[in-house]
Amino acid sequence: MRLRRLGGVALTLGAAALLILPQPAVAGTQLWDFEAGNDDGWDAPNGSWEVNDGVYQEVTGGEAAMHSVIGEDGWDDYVVSAKVRLDEGAQWAGIAFRVQSDFEYYIYYMNVPDNKSELWVHSEPAFDTRANLAQIPGNNILIENEVFHELEVVVEGDTFQLWIDGELQSEDTDPTYSKGKIGVWAWATQASFDDVMVTGDDIKDTLPVEAEGKLATAWGRMKAVR
Repeated sequence: MRLRRLGGVALTLGAAALLILPQPAVAGTQLWDFEAGNDDGWDAPNGSWEVNDGVYQEVTGGEAAMHSVIGEDGWDDYVVSAKVRLDEGAQWAGIAFRVQSDFEYYIYYMNVPDNKSELWVHSEPAFDTRANLAQIPGNNILIENEVFHELEVVVEGDTFQLWIDGELQSEDTDPTYSKGKIGVWAWATQASFDDVMVTGDDIKDTLPVEAEGKLATAWGRMKAVR
């Protein structure tokens, strides 16, 4: 009888200990599919951006480093993805991450003429002030105009996994920026973007139920980096 009571006490104490232990952060996801026909919350420092037929577009293609951003300054580790289509112009477009200001951020973009992708870090004082971090030959992909390609960046500490159409292109590191918003980007190119999504610890979840499968895939990739 005494053993049973001691066992009950042990179970009670164990349950109490679990309650006071720090709880793990809960992953949340935000998705912008532009089906409502608006770009509420997006901020475009340069370029001409608008929503047409459920797609977010840069429609002039006339400037360097045209970009539009959304999110929170405090976001640090996350998976960001988007469907990206290069429409007309010099044919460079992609997704921005860890955006600190109009001039400070990382950009991962597709280079159509050379069938490769590129990772750059932008800095003050101008839109075109930047440094190249990686030139990546296309790995099992063919980047084409007028075709939506899915870009994804898994951001974990100083490490970035870079994906196109489900194919890992590169893994690179850089310590310049540790946190920031996300965005879409084009250089002297008319480009279209859809299904922009970010998943990470402590990101407020606004994900529609029908997108839960994609959340599982993205979050699995992020956990694989750890």
